[in-house]
Amino acid sequence: MQVFIKSFGCSTNLADGEVLAGCLAEAGYNLVNTIEAADIIIYNTCAVKGPTENRIITILKRVPADKKLIVAGCLPLINLQRLCKEVDFNGIVGPSAGSKIVHVAKRVSKDETVIALEEAENAKPSLKLPRIQLNPVIGIIPINYGCLGSCAYCCVVFARGRLRSYSIQEIVERVKTDLAFGVREIWITSQDTACYGRDMGTNLASLLKALCSIRKDFKIRVGMMTPNLAKNIIDDLIQAFQSEKIFKFIHLPVQSGDDEVLKRMRRFYSTDDFKNVVKAFRASFPDVTLATDIICGFPGETEEAFKKTLRLIQEIKPDIVNVSKFFARPKTIAAEMQKDFVTSQEIKRRSRLAAELVRKVASERNQRWIGWTGEVFVDEVGKIPGSWIARNFTYKPVVLKNAGSGSLIGKTLCAKIVTAYGTYLEGEIVE
Repeated sequence: MQVFIKSFGCSTNLADGEVLAGCLAEAGYNLVNTIEAADIIIYNTCAVKGPTENRIITILKRVPADKKLIVAGCLPLINLQRLCKEVDFNGIVGPSAGSKIVHVAKRVSKDETVIALEEAENAKPSLKLPRIQLNPVIGIIPINYGCLGSCAYCCVVFARGRLRSYSIQEIVERVKTDLAFGVREIWITSQDTACYGRDMGTNLASLLKALCSIRKDFKIRVGMMTPNLAKNIIDDLIQAFQSEKIFKFIHLPVQSGDDEVLKRMRRFYSTDDFKNVVKAFRASFPDVTLATDIICGFPGETEEAFKKTLRLIQEIKPDIVNVSKFFARPKTIAAEMQKDFVTSQEIKRRSRLAAELVRKVASERNQRWIGWTGEVFVDEVGKIPGSWIARNFTYKPVVLKNAGSGSLIGKTLCAKIVTAYGTYLEGEIVE
């Protein structure tokens, strides 16, 4: 059987997709790169936001009738009712399915219709399962599944469940295996890396210190951390980040610049907590890349509350801000706040204003890199023919153009930044 697999969404879902591909290949299935060549199509889905769900549903509806369709990932647990109503599928399996995908594929190939969602929200596949990497030099490693949050707007908890961490030893062994196969960049990922280990008496800082003790040349990108849990271990985190093996990059989603909105969101920190975590990192690492998220138009967000969010962006000046419009998601607390809903027209206006400010701030932040010369690691093929994307020590993307005909993937080079844009830097290779 020929199988086509495509994953959507977060890095955890991408990691899950690598395992789906690895397990199917080990079981004898042939993986193909086009829908046309496939007998079975597997879409590993995301449904964190309303527009994302709509886009995924549209993609699923377009699957040719002569192909067998398996829907994996978060969508089945977030909105199974809509999936069953609108999509003609052959199989359904939840997120982090691991080797279960092989059994589902076998049954689907025999013309069975399969819905395999038993205990999907508690799945925790072995880190030793086979994988087919999306990028040969990047290892994406889930350090835990689920989280400790109860955010009013979040539907992912219904798909990913409560916190389930892997042991430090399991993760160390997985990193060593990846490094042995040529990986040079490790992404440690989860719904919230800052909650790692709280179910087993350890924490993220201890994990990072253990990983940095591995005697190999590699870099670690730390995934999203909620501000309140990062605050609880801030001194140990700062100490762990001192290692040259860790990219000076942090993703701290603030979501709103108004404390009352944060309370309504059920985010367990204040704007001051967020600012204090940022201040602590910048005190030790002045060039740290700060990524954050904001939601425009959460129920009850007044014009003044929104302006506080804009002022926070102007004050903190993050390098990256993911701006989202509020959409009520199924079964969430926020979906029950209809009387406080902000109109869709107003949400669009606020998100437009936020996006304009974000672009301005990001562009200004990146200008300070012009003239910098230093080491970069090439981890992607560029979108422009003959170009490559590298990362510097703060995980800033550096586009290298006209870099010759040979592959640069996995190479460490010296580059000088010559131009800066809002979302990336442009550099030249220095001999």
